[in-house]
Amino acid sequence: MTDHVLGPDELLTTTRSVRKRLDLTRPVPLELVRECLEIALQAPSGSNRQGWHWIVVTDAEIRARIGEYYRRSFEAYQRSRPPAEELYPGDRDRIEVQHRVSESAAYLGERMGQVPVLVLPCLRVPGGELPEGNQAGLWGSLLPAAWSYMLAARARGLGTAWTSLHLVYEREVAELLGLPQDVRQGALIPTAYYTGDTFRPAHRAPLAEVLHLDTW
Repeated sequence: MTDHVLGPDELLTTTRSVRKRLDLTRPVPLELVRECLEIALQAPSGSNRQGWHWIVVTDAEIRARIGEYYRRSFEAYQRSRPPAEELYPGDRDRIEVQHRVSESAAYLGERMGQVPVLVLPCLRVPGGELPEGNQAGLWGSLLPAAWSYMLAARARGLGTAWTSLHLVYEREVAELLGLPQDVRQGALIPTAYYTGDTFRPAHRAPLAEVLHLDTW
């Protein structure tokens, strides 16, 4: 638990994706993860189905194997991405930020399997096949709970990051974890104590650039 009690606005604006500052050597008590998940279970879900399931991985060998799948997927993703200079031509500030993000993402890509706890939020999907078309309702029954988990972790001195690149190997990871056919993975959330505590609101584009009243 952190010594500094976070108010709701500070909690919401300083819960960052933690990658390079995850403490890979300090064990995370399972009871602390359970506390965060108990809070996550209070999130809303479509028709109150509560169809979520949570895979918490602490076994070193399983973490390493999941980490290897993630590393492969991240390297392929990294090769496919254009450089920041092409994405944001002339915007030096944004280019510098993206370089830092890319560097930290690469750091985690190499070390995902070393993170003390890996949490995989999952959903039961009838037949195991994702529906065609708009899936907002489906994943909208899982993402609020996953975000609540991440907020609860932040309030307790734990860092997390939302990742999903392992889903390129979703079937292989499902077999590794013994998941039933109708259980689909939504994300992979590394969880560890973080080093330092200088989290602050991130720079974002002004609200005026993305707010539309009544019409576009």
